[in-house]
This record gives sequence, structure tokens and C-alpha cells, in this order.
Amino acid sequence: MSEQGNPSPPVQADGATSTRPVIQVALHKVPLLSGLDPKVLAEVAAALHIRTVTKGQYVLHKGTMGDCLLFLLSGRLQAIDVTEEGREIGLSIITPGEYFGELSMIDDLPRSASVMASESSLVALLPKAQAQALIYNNPLVAERLLKRMAASIRRAADYRTILGIPNAFQRVFALIHRFAEKGHGDMITIDRMPTQQEIAIMANTSRETVSRALQLLIQKGIVEKDMRRLIIRQPEKLRKAANGDQALAV
Repeated sequence: MSEQGNPSPPVQADGATSTRPVIQVALHKVPLLSGLDPKVLAEVAAALHIRTVTKGQYVLHKGTMGDCLLFLLSGRLQAIDVTEEGREIGLSIITPGEYFGELSMIDDLPRSASVMASESSLVALLPKAQAQALIYNNPLVAERLLKRMAASIRRAADYRTILGIPNAFQRVFALIHRFAEKGHGDMITIDRMPTQQEIAIMANTSRETVSRALQLLIQKGIVEKDMRRLIIRQPEKLRKAANGDQALAV
């Protein structure tokens, strides 16, 4: 796998057994693998290579051949693409428990996007042969992967619509509206709010513009910051802002 700079060494040498029970417990929490036969999970755990990546380090590079399926065990990553002008565009945020790099496991083509660490992260790599065996020999895994692909296609279409919005503030509002989820009770929140830089990359704008857009939402009482969580106090007004309400568009 291609990485930017000198790749960090594995947390423990391949084949070592003392970390395998810990890894296997973590795999039970990975949605793609939950509910699988313990023997299958043990085989996956035994084949994994564990790497640490630091903030700003690339985990994958677009255009390189895919030799593994990857799982994020801890930390935070961002999938990005680069325009012909060299500008980074964020595609998605990857959080613990998620997997990535699956397309190359299926079509044997180069990576379709780059992935960079937004913070220090722990990544598990499953070699291609074992990844393909996992997918093709376990119908539940294949079904989950297909559903994930369908959801990704729908999100990509939605994201293209957002990028087509000419107003930068409205693009930021639309992304925040997209991130929001219903939490406890009737509260709508973004529990792990992406950083302003992550949003800027996804909205194809500057971090300063994201900061001003967020401050405007806060001043209007539409959202409220609570550490890394963003609480949506007025969901309908946020929806209108995302749809181009001239009272907020700048």
C-alpha cells in the first residue's frame, strides 16, 4: 500500500498472538463483520496487519493498485480527490468501525480516491486474497457490501448536487444539513462535527468561509456548538438555508 512519507511500522509484528484477542473483540463491533461465525472472525484477525498513521499522512493514494481492504479501528480519516488544478475535494469522512478500499477488492482496478488521516489513527489492513475470500464466501458480508455501495451511490449523487451550488455559504449549510441526524428524543445533532478544514475541503471553499457560515448559523440561533457536537436548534431554518433562503445566503 502506498503511503505518504515513511509508513509507521505495524503496532506488533505480524503473526504475534497477544494482540489477536483484542483485535477480534474489536471486529465484533465492525458492522461489516458483526454476527459472523467466530471462526471466520478469528481467521480475519489472524490475517490483519495493523498500522498507525499520523495526522496529515496518506493511507491510500488514488491511482495506486489496491492490495488490501482496510478497517478504521480508531481515529478519523477523510477520503479526498484532487481536481486538475490541484485543489483537494473531500468526498467523505471515515469514522471508527468503517471499512474502505473495497472497490479494488472487487474489480481489481486502481484506487478511486485518496484517504488521509485527519488525526492520529489506527488502521487494520486485510490482504486482498483474504478480503476476497471474506466477501465471496460469506453471503452476509456480500449483502452488506452491496447495500453500502448502493448508499454510497446515492450519497455521491447528493454530494454532486451540493457541489453544484454556486454560493459557498449555501454549500456549507447544505453539508451541515446532510450531516445532521436525529439523536436522543427529538434532538437533532451532529455528534462528531467535522473540523472546519474537513468541511472546507468537502464544500470546495476556504476554512475562513466555513467559519463565517457557522458563526452566522450560531448568531441566528439555528445551531449551537457543544464541544465537538453541533446541536440543530431550528432544523426547518437550516433546511431553508441549505435550499437557498436569501435571509442567510451571502
